Amino acid sequence: MTEAGQPLIQIEDLTKVFYTDEIETHALSGVHLSIRKGEYVAMSGPSGCGKSTLLAIIGLLDTPTDGKYLLNSQPVENLDFGARSRIRNQEIGFIFQSFNLIGDLTVYENVELPLTYRQRMPSADRKKRVMESLERVGMAHRVRHYPSQLSGGQQQRVAVARALAGNPSILLADEPTGNLDSRNGEAVMELLQNLHREGATICMVTHDPRFAKHAEREVHLFDGKVVAEEELQKLMADAHV
Repeated sequence: MTEAGQPLIQIEDLTKVFYTDEIETHALSGVHLSIRKGEYVAMSGPSGCGKSTLLAIIGLLDTPTDGKYLLNSQPVENLDFGARSRIRNQEIGFIFQSFNLIGDLTVYENVELPLTYRQRMPSADRKKRVMESLERVGMAHRVRHYPSQLSGGQQQRVAVARALAGNPSILLADEPTGNLDSRNGEAVMELLQNLHREGATICMVTHDPRFAKHAEREVHLFDGKVVAEEELQKLMADAHV
């Protein structure tokens, strides 16, 4: 585990090119980014600027075309599928816009599922982690319920518990309030802030400036590049001319 304040994630000159029907789409073009242990970072920018692509690469769901990516000081940009899956399961917690809960599993089973892939973890340890995570998000009283029996806000809290249960190095949240009304969205933001105060490292993609302000640092993307806020405002204004 990285010491507090040290770079947990170090990205240098990262590019991602998608090829379809002989057309090259440059989703990321020379991104440099550092996220320190204990930081709460929001990535914002217009639709199609590369936010979700960058988050997918940080989360080892995708690989870059070129560039360097160090996670806990280890290069991870060229790992094979199995190694990426293993590190993802142990180091990264995901919170998705669509919750991604499995409908025929209970709340308890949904939170436990990622832990079942850790072959050396005893069932007693799994149970302890599941219950502690559900208590942290205020959902321990719903362990036997199914996702269809929960509100959207409650489902997202369960999704946060699932991400926490693995004790990850970083929580990655991709538009975590996108499917919620404003009241539930604020409640999830408050939950993330509390987790950050407890020491969690969080990287969140959001298009909503109100929610981006909850983070301690905002990273702005435009056309696949990280830009300063003043530059983003100018580029956005020019785009609307």
